[in-house]
Amino acid sequence: MSQQNEYGLQSEFSTQQDQSTGWKNPSTVNTPSGGSGEFLDPENLQPKNFSFNEESVRKGFIRKVYLILMGQLFFTFGVVSLFLFHKPTLEFTQHHPEIVLVACITTLVVVISMACCESARRTFPVNFICLGVFTLAESFLVGSIAGRYNSESVFLAIGITAILCLALTIFAMQTKYDFTVCGGMLLAAMVCLLLFGIVGLFWRTHIMQTIYAGCGAMLACIFLIYDTQIMMGGDHKYSISPEEYIFAALNLYMDVVRIFIYVLQLIGNKK
Repeated sequence: MSQQNEYGLQSEFSTQQDQSTGWKNPSTVNTPSGGSGEFLDPENLQPKNFSFNEESVRKGFIRKVYLILMGQLFFTFGVVSLFLFHKPTLEFTQHHPEIVLVACITTLVVVISMACCESARRTFPVNFICLGVFTLAESFLVGSIAGRYNSESVFLAIGITAILCLALTIFAMQTKYDFTVCGGMLLAAMVCLLLFGIVGLFWRTHIMQTIYAGCGAMLACIFLIYDTQIMMGGDHKYSISPEEYIFAALNLYMDVVRIFIYVLQLIGNKK
């Protein structure tokens, strides 16, 4: 059998071995040469399916998610300020409770649509339209709730929420514990909290409301860690696709809003 000579010619033995193992040696592939004398790889001419583990893709994905999230939060707390300092807006909402009901139904429909329909969360501009509608409806709900409390309590809750979210985000990025494996337990805890809230509707006491708000705030904090690690990918068991940046921003936005509402219920003084 011939061996590889000093000029780099491929031997018959190595060629047969490559074919038997199914691996193509790049040196044996005929590649067209460019005008400058450089060899062009035909695979580079085809669209590549970048994985989420690539550093550049992950950083770009996280950057887009947090930019969208910041825009949502600024808009939401702008609406909250309108309810706090513009009394006619709050009175109009109190006199027309059906608007609140419409906003609740809108948020549920949009979230279910984006969760069940892939085109609603991936296709442009449908994904941005759905996100904008949800943010508008959710901001209205948050503003109608925050308008019942005095401004000092609301701004204190905003400050506490900002500190909590920053600390939890740093923790989620640095910790070695993988919270993405806890999806089933978080779902069970959320169902239990929902049942506890239904019981609280019929048994209204200060202790019940405090316990409910405390448990809700703790669960919302864990959800924020879970969704942050889902977005980060990397070594975690589960991760979200880079194409799902709208849905990732929506999840983080809902976590932050939930933390704010529960903290406001814990420390807030109603008007």
